[in-house]
Amino acid sequence: MLPELGFIALLLAAFSALLLALLPQIGIAKNCANLIRTSWNLSYLLGIFSSISIALLAYSFAFDDFSVEYVAAHSNSQLPLFFKLAATWGGHEGSMLFWLFSLSFWVVLFAFFSQSSRSQIDPIIASRTLSVLGLICLGLSIFIIYFSNPFIRQFPVPPEGRDLNPMLQDIGLIFHPPLLYLGYIGFAVNFALTISALVSGHLDAAVARWSRPWVLVSWLFLTLGIMLGSWWAYYELGWGGWWFWDPVENASLMPWLLGLALLHSLAVTEQRGIFSYWTILFSLFAFALSVLGTFIVRSGVLTSVHAFAVDGERGTVLLLLFFLLTVSSLSLFAFKAKLQKSAVHFSLFSKESLLLFVNIIFSIATVSVFIGTFYPMLFSALGWGSISVGAPYFNSIFLPLILILLLAMIVVLATKWQKFDRTLWLKRLLLSIPAVVLAYLAIDNVVAQEASLQFNFTAFTLLTFAIWLILSTLYTRWKNINLKRLAMIFAHCGVAVAVIGAVMSSYFGSEIGVRLAPQQSEYLNGYEFRYVAFHNEIGANYTSEVAHFDIIKNGKKITALYPERRHYDVRTMNMSEVGIEWGWLGDIYIVMGDKLTKESQINGEFTFRLHYKPFIRWLWLGGVLMALGALLAALGLNHQRMKQK
Repeated sequence: MLPELGFIALLLAAFSALLLALLPQIGIAKNCANLIRTSWNLSYLLGIFSSISIALLAYSFAFDDFSVEYVAAHSNSQLPLFFKLAATWGGHEGSMLFWLFSLSFWVVLFAFFSQSSRSQIDPIIASRTLSVLGLICLGLSIFIIYFSNPFIRQFPVPPEGRDLNPMLQDIGLIFHPPLLYLGYIGFAVNFALTISALVSGHLDAAVARWSRPWVLVSWLFLTLGIMLGSWWAYYELGWGGWWFWDPVENASLMPWLLGLALLHSLAVTEQRGIFSYWTILFSLFAFALSVLGTFIVRSGVLTSVHAFAVDGERGTVLLLLFFLLTVSSLSLFAFKAKLQKSAVHFSLFSKESLLLFVNIIFSIATVSVFIGTFYPMLFSALGWGSISVGAPYFNSIFLPLILILLLAMIVVLATKWQKFDRTLWLKRLLLSIPAVVLAYLAIDNVVAQEASLQFNFTAFTLLTFAIWLILSTLYTRWKNINLKRLAMIFAHCGVAVAVIGAVMSSYFGSEIGVRLAPQQSEYLNGYEFRYVAFHNEIGANYTSEVAHFDIIKNGKKITALYPERRHYDVRTMNMSEVGIEWGWLGDIYIVMGDKLTKESQINGEFTFRLHYKPFIRWLWLGGVLMALGALLAALGLNHQRMKQK
């Protein structure tokens, strides 16, 4: 009975979305205040019904209701309760329902804050924004009801479920999708605000001011989601890397890049009244690319370890929704975006010029990722054969772009609106000297530990600019610091720290493949990896083979690591659980491979992959700093508005 109630709640959510899409628009057209006010109440109803729907689906998972087809396909009675609840969004149907729930969450938040007495937003634009969000919710609800219903019953009821995909049975990937969803879908608020402003002919600095907090929080969630996903790929997939240029990884990177460009463009539009066209287009494309990311993950058109589905019919419908959204919004932009020419003038070397240059860099980066992701699919669809676009393509484009971006971030610290401060630039130029020295010392220290490593000029250049950016950013008047300035410091230092982690781990990481039996050793990067023993373990829903390694340096044991191979009986899948000893200067990382012979089961002889990854933790530290910068910026905007009140 409860799954049926969940489906009824889904139907009521769709009906609420339909009313939300229609009634406020009718009220605005007829100048009826009562109909306009319904947008807030309908928004709350939409949030309530979508929450009930996903809560009842989670209840079905918690109590092993295998009569629900979706539950039986993604859960098992032996699965720990936490993973049962997380399995709610572990497959296609549940993930789409969570998509709707997340969108309704943003709708409720926008309704609440736009109705607040402290809100400065125009009630007509707020009501129309909620109506646009209702229309998006309606389209998504119809898709779920007809193509992705998670409440379908099956008879006879199977005695046991198929279990959750072992790759998803991890704390990192449990929180990774919700954070990504909140980031993706948060851009819908800014998208709807932009559409409302275009329809109202009220696109100015005020709209930019209303939009910035929503973009900041959305980008914050998306940053955390991407960071957590790369961390999961590092320690769960057992390949020692953190970014594979996988189509699904690219799907999250594109809106992240445009969201970052949008944040800078919104700041210029609000402060200087320019870049309005850039702001509109970034707003429209950031959300459109989020919908496109949904198509990539759930259509099966591109192969990925992250993909949820291989249903061509669903993929076609999602692609249709993407085209409708993109074409309609761009058509509205073409007909309605009649902006007055700005009277603001600025020099070639000014903050405005540099931020315009940054917009261009982010646009080039996004288009490059888009082409690299979809060109192989287009190549195949045209019958030209098959082709793969991998890391060499992306690296050849992104390395110079990152270098240029780092330089632009350094130069912008010496600029003000409309002018360039030569004194500030000379002071920051001098900081390049210690940056060069520190970069050389960092590389020399790593290379000295491992004979197979060599000095790399590209890595040295990137590292120098990253350290230079940190020194230039921290060289500020700390006595006069405020939240806005502090947010910039955290965010820009976060970029530099992430670049340091990426460069050092990618260029100077070392690894070897070995075949070891207990009591044998191998050496890497000055460490002795001593294979001590082997034993079997039984988990909640798996069995595992566990190796015990002692890590020794300079004759002293520094830690013990326990890599393992897990076998999930229900899914008949094997997964590697790596052994990691983390450190701020580098990670020791062991991956356990397969048994070589039948006798290996007895004597414990396995293949292993031994890694040393210098500074890799700095990559995720940089992501945390960027997210913290976004949070401080949002708090700073709120503080500024409170002072204005």
